Amino acid sequence: MFLKHLAFLSMFALHLANMSQVFKFNYLIVATLLLSLFSCVPHRQFEDVKASRDSCEREMKGFRTEYELFKAREKEMNSRLTEQEKQLAMLTRDTTSMGITYRRLTSSYDKLNQTYDQLLANNAALMKGKEDDNRVLMGKFQMTQEELQKKEDRLRESELALEKRESEVNQLSANLSAFEKDLNAKEARVQELESILARKDSTVNALFSKVENALLGFKDNGLSMSVKNGKVYVSLEERLLFESGSTEVDAKGVDALKKLAKVLENESEINVLIEGHTDNVPIKSARMKDNWDLSVLRATSIVRILINSAKVDSKIFTVAGRGEYYPIDPANTAEARKKNRRTEIILTPNLDELFKILDTN
Repeated sequence: MFLKHLAFLSMFALHLANMSQVFKFNYLIVATLLLSLFSCVPHRQFEDVKASRDSCEREMKGFRTEYELFKAREKEMNSRLTEQEKQLAMLTRDTTSMGITYRRLTSSYDKLNQTYDQLLANNAALMKGKEDDNRVLMGKFQMTQEELQKKEDRLRESELALEKRESEVNQLSANLSAFEKDLNAKEARVQELESILARKDSTVNALFSKVENALLGFKDNGLSMSVKNGKVYVSLEERLLFESGSTEVDAKGVDALKKLAKVLENESEINVLIEGHTDNVPIKSARMKDNWDLSVLRATSIVRILINSAKVDSKIFTVAGRGEYYPIDPANTAEARKKNRRTEIILTPNLDELFKILDTN
């Protein structure tokens, strides 16, 4: 903007110079005309000069008007020039201030560059030191990774072992459930067995009381009774039943057996084992070759009396001969041989129900 104003001012000054040349030319014409008026010239020439003068005056008036316009424009241009000079001064001041600021910024920039270079140098030194530290840290990091991998492997192994253990525990739990179920079933069977055994014991005790009451009068004549292993044992000595070496039951023995048969007649759920026993003295006769024969024949004689004396099912009886081989007293004395010569009637409750339960187990 300032350069445009300066160019305009230069053109205006040139125009003023041209105007001064025009004024000088007009003055010369006027002077020439005046001299012509006082000279002896022809009238025609005078008219020509007058016409020239009028023309010059009109031109001069036009120039004056134009001059006034130029003066006004000059004034305006001077005012604008003054304003431009003020702006120029302000711009100069601003430029100076900006130059000072620029120099300060340049100085600050240089200082920043120096500081940056120093930081780069420090960073390079630091990075060099860090590289060593990084190598150490990298080595430790690799070792840590290896340790971590080992731990992860061990953890995986532990997880697999745990899964296996859980599977085993689940299997054991399933087995335990099955075992508990089976145990409950067995407990139920045991309770049932205990109930049967309790009934059996009750039956045995009741049977013992019945037999004891039936044979009460023979206790002092070689009869003894006991309960062992859930069975009722009735032991009859030889003197209560037989003469020495005989297989026939005497009258007193028949009486005892009949009383026992009456008890057995009302007991259908028992088994009866009749065992014959002898001493160790050998026997030999036309009927018997040894004590085996004697013990069996005596047991057979007793079972026949029991069957014929009451309505007793023959299937509940079993006859056995033990001979001399199950003595009560092993001493080789007369008293011991007396004890060993006996017949044992063993009454056992029918355990078929119990055996069925055992078979199902």
